[in-house]
Amino acid sequence: MVQGNDYSNQKISTCDQKSNKYMNGIDAFRKILNTNGPRGLYRGFGISIMTYAPSNAVWWASYSVAQRLVWGGIGSYMCNENENGGVVAFTPDSRTVMAVQGVSAAMAGGVSALVTMPLDTIKTRLQVLDSSDDNNGRKVPTIGQTVRNLVREGGWMAFYRGLGPRWASMSMSATTMITTYELLKRLSTKNQENLIR
Repeated sequence: MVQGNDYSNQKISTCDQKSNKYMNGIDAFRKILNTNGPRGLYRGFGISIMTYAPSNAVWWASYSVAQRLVWGGIGSYMCNENENGGVVAFTPDSRTVMAVQGVSAAMAGGVSALVTMPLDTIKTRLQVLDSSDDNNGRKVPTIGQTVRNLVREGGWMAFYRGLGPRWASMSMSATTMITTYELLKRLSTKNQENLIR
């Protein structure tokens, strides 16, 4: 991806190493370090922070809202009225709690992907696609130039290229992260309670 190979009109040959700038990860590390120094290893670091900080903020806010929505839906479905007109509360088991957390995490991942996709597209373009201009003697484009290039290439929808895979990736990783975190949190709480007794 970093090498910017376009195989759309070519047969892909795994033996064709001449067209590749890097042979493997270690070779890429050495060449980047020799060409650009340590700073070259951090190309796009600032824009990555500018992408991931809002993405995480949107995710956590969305996760909280999604949990309330899912629990509200489950609560209204599972709660019953008793003969006195009162509501009998629903007490979920640990599987239900994990399922709600997983669904909420996936929903939050989707919202976060949708909201922050333009930032991720700009970041990716700056790190990968437009960085190939540096080798042709041209200056690496700024964020503003990258935005103008994207609008020129495909209008404002160009910022949402790859939304489906990013949505899926963020939803799956968020679901895995939050269910693992919550499971470990519950297990450590149980261990703490057993130590106190």
